[in-house]
Order: sequence, then C-alpha cells, then structure tokens
Amino acid sequence: MFFNKKLSKSEQLHFAGQMLALLQAGLPLLNAIQLLIQSAPKSWQVWLEDIRTLLQKGNSLSFCLSAQDGKFSQEFSNLIRVSERSGDLSLALRTISQQLEAQIELRRKVQQSLTYPVITLATSFLLVLVMMVWVVPVFKEVFGNFRAELPAPTRILIALSTGIQEYLFEIFAVVLITASGFLYAWLKSSSLQKYCDILMLRIPFFGNLFRLATLSHWCRTLGHLLDAGLPLPDALRVSAQSSNHWVSHDFSAEIFKHLTRGWPLGESLKRADPKSQLLDLETLLLLHIGAESGALAEMLNQRATILGSQLSNQLNTLSQSLEPALILLVGAIIGSLVIILYLPIFNLGQIV
Repeated sequence: MFFNKKLSKSEQLHFAGQMLALLQAGLPLLNAIQLLIQSAPKSWQVWLEDIRTLLQKGNSLSFCLSAQDGKFSQEFSNLIRVSERSGDLSLALRTISQQLEAQIELRRKVQQSLTYPVITLATSFLLVLVMMVWVVPVFKEVFGNFRAELPAPTRILIALSTGIQEYLFEIFAVVLITASGFLYAWLKSSSLQKYCDILMLRIPFFGNLFRLATLSHWCRTLGHLLDAGLPLPDALRVSAQSSNHWVSHDFSAEIFKHLTRGWPLGESLKRADPKSQLLDLETLLLLHIGAESGALAEMLNQRATILGSQLSNQLNTLSQSLEPALILLVGAIIGSLVIILYLPIFNLGQIV
C-alpha cells in the first residue's frame, strides 16, 4: 500500500522536471529512466523499475505511466499520450511542469489565505468546548447556593453545558459517523460529487473563488493541449477526461457535443453553460474572438493567467477581511459567555 500511493503534485512536478532536463540533454527515453532510477528516492525505485521494464518491452511512456496504479493524474498521462502522437515529448513535459507549478502555487495561496481563519475558528471552538465542559459546571455549583432565580440566559447556558457534559462522547460519535458516512457516499456516488461541485459554485463569495479556480484550470489545460497540436474536439475530450471537477467535465463534454453537431465555438460555449455557472461573459467573448481569429490557444492561456491573478487578488482580500472579522467574532462569543456566567452575580449585587 505504501508503494502504490498516488504521487503528490510536487512529486509529479519533480519527476516531470527531471525527465525534461535529461531529455533536453540528449538522452534517449530509456536511458533517462535508468539514470533517474539511480538518483531517485527509495520509495520511487519499485515503480520506476516497472516503467523501465515496460519500456524495454516496447510499450509507450503513456501506457507505462497509466499502468502505475493511479500514481500519475489522468491529465499527466493524457498530455504524454498527446505528445507521443506529435513526437515532441519535451513539449508535453514542459507543459505538465507549467500546469503543476500553477496548481501548486494556487494551492499555496489558498492555504496561506485560509490557515489563519481555520486555526482561529478551531481554537475558538475548543475554547468554548472547554468552558462548557469544565468552567460552566463550576459556576453551576456556585449558583446552586443562590436563593434567587437565575436569569434565563444563564439557565439556558447551564442546560447546554449539562447536556454536552453528559453526552459528549455520543455527540463526537454521531459527528464522526456522519462525517465518515458522507465521505464514503461521496467517494462511491458520482451524483453526490456532482451535486457538491455545483453547490460549491453557489456559495456566496466563496463560490466565485471556486469558479475562478476551476475556469482558470480549464482554460490552461485546453490551451496547453491546443499548443501541443491536438485538434479542438480531441483537446476537449482529453480535458473532460482529465478534469477532477464535475462542472468542468460536463462543460467540456457539452462543448464537444455541440461542436460535433456543427455549431461554432461561440454558440457551443453558450449552449454548454446556459446558466453561466462556470463561464463569465468576458471569457465567453474573448474565446469567441480567439476562435474566429485562429488564436484560441493563445487566448486561453492569457485568460487563464488573468483569472489566476483575479483569484489571487480575491484571496488576499479575503484573508485581510477575515482577520479582523474573526477577532471580533471570537471576542463576541467569549465575551457573551463570560457576561452570561456573571449575570447572576450582578443581579445578586443589585438585590443586596
């Protein structure tokens, strides 16, 4: 199981970069693999040896990569397969490296923007849980000596604390079972995956971030496939097969269907996304112009760069806006709990 795990994007980028450097140095493909085996990490030795064995038997590199139990993404294998038709493997490896670098950079920006909010929310949740399980019961014992009636907010807080304290493990078990069941259903059901992908695009503000990321990846993939010399229908089919997002997959498939029926690209784009779930008006017009002028690949690559910049700017804005908002939210939650706990003491002072 350890040797069959999928390679991360960084590892795939390292493999593509090493192969590209060796091939550009003039080494034949088999010799490049043999040299890579000598310098590769130990965890790579088994599947690299398998690739070398398959190459020695006369198989193509794309077949060898596809035979590695899903170590490489479909996009990686498909781009290699396309390059084998044109005979320019270096171009495919260069394209793969550019795509992976863009994806890794995007993931880094997303992680950087969301790390602080996630840590803040998680810390706040744990702090509230600690107060409900250990702090509130102490105040409950103190309030038990009061003869005056407790305020309604305090009674509600004590009741919640008592319920959480008594059923803490049951609550965790229900949450764990629910999350595990949803994950299992999501992995097994393509319909659920499609519904979740569509739902993510409809989330206020965050949905636009997902849309920009998906559309940028789609434009970059299709542009690189066209640069590699693949006809538009074949490039769309490969884009659909390589997509890990159902909205993007269906979008490519619908465009392919309308193109094969004789519609021009501009009309096919409109028909493939009539509700504008993925495609915005500016991208639609630019791609229509690019198709009419014969510069579709260049227009797709430029649009992918622009969409990536828009996404980066919105992520920075989100990060800067969330920090003060989360500080106020955490302060309001903790402050409210403290005030509710001290309300009986304040009321007792007024009675005295």
